[in-house]
Amino acid sequence: MLVDPETIVRAQAGDDEAFTEIIRLYRKRILGTVYRTISRGDDVEDVGQEVFVRLYDSLRQLRTPQVFEPWLYRLTINACYDYLRRRRREINVRMADLSEEQVIAVDAALSNKKALEESEKEGARELLRTMLDRVSRDDRILLTLKEIQGLTLKELSEIYGVNTNALKVRLFRARKRALKAYTQMVEEARKRAKGDDYGSEESDP
Repeated sequence: MLVDPETIVRAQAGDDEAFTEIIRLYRKRILGTVYRTISRGDDVEDVGQEVFVRLYDSLRQLRTPQVFEPWLYRLTINACYDYLRRRRREINVRMADLSEEQVIAVDAALSNKKALEESEKEGARELLRTMLDRVSRDDRILLTLKEIQGLTLKELSEIYGVNTNALKVRLFRARKRALKAYTQMVEEARKRAKGDDYGSEESDP
């Protein structure tokens, strides 16, 4: 860990200097995680500040300082997804309008393929985030860390405290559930699109 457990304990007890030290040590990592998750440079600082506030408000709930880093990872990811949900309320995404290229991009992102161009990767990440809103919190965090942030199995094993074989099983099941959610999402959008077309035909003179 970047910070020693004693500093965390002091911060939990209300030591502002200890808390400031934690922020100093983890600021760059937190902002990097935020940027890779939301991919909007203009909003990284705002979301980062939200993470710092949540950290300050909930640090006392951390029972074991030794698991501070995975706990902070999850807190950061949750703040990012709260931001993305707020943003999506302002954007009406029509999944029925997805191009074949975008569908392929999502499949490639889930397979962690590196051959896509940078623009295709970003489109895949955005669609992946939309899809991850439909899976469980645990699946969303795991897939975000692996597929969007690009953490290795070794890094994930350190965060989750399990061996790589167990992680492979978790990832397989999480990807399967995510793909099922994506298929359902596209099907629902197509049904809505057909309903809109039917309504338009009825309104024609």
